[in-house]
Amino acid sequence: MEHVSFPPLSRMAVCGGTHGNEMTGVYMVREMQKQKTDQAGSVSITPVLSSPRAVDACRRYIDTDLNRCFTKALLSAPLTDSTPYEQRRARELNAQLGPKGSPEAVDLLCDLHNTTANMGLCLILYSLDWVTLHIFKYIQSRMAPMAVRAIQLDIPPPDAYSLESVGKHGFSIEVGPQPNGVLRADIFNTVKQAVDLTIEWLQGFNSGRTFDGGEVEVYSLVKSVDYPRDPATNEITAAIHPELQDNDFKLLRPGDPTFLTFSSETVRHKGEELFPFFVNECAYYEKKIAFHLAKKITVTFPSISVKKD
Repeated sequence: MEHVSFPPLSRMAVCGGTHGNEMTGVYMVREMQKQKTDQAGSVSITPVLSSPRAVDACRRYIDTDLNRCFTKALLSAPLTDSTPYEQRRARELNAQLGPKGSPEAVDLLCDLHNTTANMGLCLILYSLDWVTLHIFKYIQSRMAPMAVRAIQLDIPPPDAYSLESVGKHGFSIEVGPQPNGVLRADIFNTVKQAVDLTIEWLQGFNSGRTFDGGEVEVYSLVKSVDYPRDPATNEITAAIHPELQDNDFKLLRPGDPTFLTFSSETVRHKGEELFPFFVNECAYYEKKIAFHLAKKITVTFPSISVKKD
């Protein structure tokens, strides 16, 4: 692949509290604000508490999920008296950190999240962007032997719905398991290390370093699976099977157990071999998602460096 150059990546936003009960990002942003962390060498850093009202209430959201409010359509929709708090807040964040898709947007937006699922440290990417793939590879290599994974959501930029899509480049850091409303020191330190490595990579890039091309494995979302439900009441009739629980990213083969009904019957996986993640995520019950399924793909990317004047 041919070498690719990019303009300097000098403006970074670090966001936490997009979901008000995911405490790692909340406390990391508060600490960055307390320490007045606004510059690291060639990189200016803007720490942002994304949803202050949800953080104050220690709830995922007040009216609707903020992390579904950043599509082009929602950001440009008319505001009315009944517009949810999160849609109004999305407009404010887009004005501060974007506008989405514009030259004025921050160069890199990193949004910090927790999951109750046993996913370890993951970066969630919308597109196979050379910059974010290089950052992922850098974090992965520096944090070994800890498993660091990348999840790709194949969604066009205008339809990308979460906060990191506002930046020119962006990703979310998703780390678990951590219960809602709880702060774990080990997970806080894991996320801090990933954020520090991201800043370190940006500094190296801006200084003129060339990052060699290579390849990485990425989990590409295929579909979501709901819980078995009673057709009359729509209530769930099963829980995640013990053999699947806490086994995010373990290959799920046809016939493997997925659910255990309340009458002790085993429901088994049908179809192709895929990798489950966000298994039994607390916040996804309302979205009718028991887990996502992904295929693992290998992505090749070129060497990159800063564009010289």
